[in-house]
Amino acid sequence: MASSTSSNPLSSGTSVFTTVPDLFFIPEFIFGGLVWTLVASTKVLIANPQGWVMFVSVFCFIFTTLWFLIFISGANKSSIWPTLDVVYHSLAAFFYLSAAVVQAYITISLKSVTSMFFKEYQLDIAAVVMCYVVTLLYALHAIFSTMRWKSSS
Repeated sequence: MASSTSSNPLSSGTSVFTTVPDLFFIPEFIFGGLVWTLVASTKVLIANPQGWVMFVSVFCFIFTTLWFLIFISGANKSSIWPTLDVVYHSLAAFFYLSAAVVQAYITISLKSVTSMFFKEYQLDIAAVVMCYVVTLLYALHAIFSTMRWKSSS
């Protein structure tokens, strides 16, 4: 098993903007930020687990930003980075899927009080949709990262 730095399949610099799966970084920022914003703008009407949704959105936003900066700077040339890329994006997809399920549950639970808080209900619905969109983006990123990792070994 020969793995050297020169056979690293990961892109760096501006090529991050032109290669799959690295193209997913930008939509992950945008839609992940939307989840964060939408959940932060709702009122917590009952004791609910939306803290998990906030944790996931903030955690993934920060780590995706760091990941993106590492790729842009070219610091991802070690042979361990393709594996780390697969692990991170798989974990982020799993986290976002769990957050989407929690957000959907809370939104369904609040349906009975929608007449009083219709705007918050609409924000919760938008947050559910965005959670599932971000889950899909991270899952696609993980799948394409896995394909890249397997083809390089």
